[in-house]
Amino acid sequence: MTPGVSLEAFEALYRTRAAAFFRFAVAKTGDPERARDAVQDGFAQAIRRRGTFRGTGSLEAWVARCVINAAHDLNRAISRTTEPDDVVADPVIESDAGAAVVREAVQRLPMRQRDALFLRYYLDLDYRAIADVLDVEVGTVSSTLHTARNSLRDALQEVPR
Repeated sequence: MTPGVSLEAFEALYRTRAAAFFRFAVAKTGDPERARDAVQDGFAQAIRRRGTFRGTGSLEAWVARCVINAAHDLNRAISRTTEPDDVVADPVIESDAGAAVVREAVQRLPMRQRDALFLRYYLDLDYRAIADVLDVEVGTVSSTLHTARNSLRDALQEVPR
């Protein structure tokens, strides 16, 4: 028997949280197809390495780390093969100027702040689980989220009329 987590535990997590992992991956990659790939690759990686899961954090946080790493890998692969002029505008985002402004403000945040925000608001992870995913202390998560929210608030101040 393989030590670690059972396949049934992964299946249960996937059945109950796949949609949240997909929303998280879309936020990370900016592309639904890459997001599907990131979730699939992340879960596959977690299953392949399930014997190494120590159980010190939640299975969901451990899989989230695998998905975040898969999304980063996919984003790096895309950035190496495309030129800046190759970026295709998303018609949904482009039709909503407010959403585009928010997306740009989030993209300007440092990666750790973006990741913490996405883990908190797309996967609804608590601070302890986010700390496990990002391999930082809980206090660092609190500070990171506070800084990210303040940065977004400042960036998104409404222009006085």
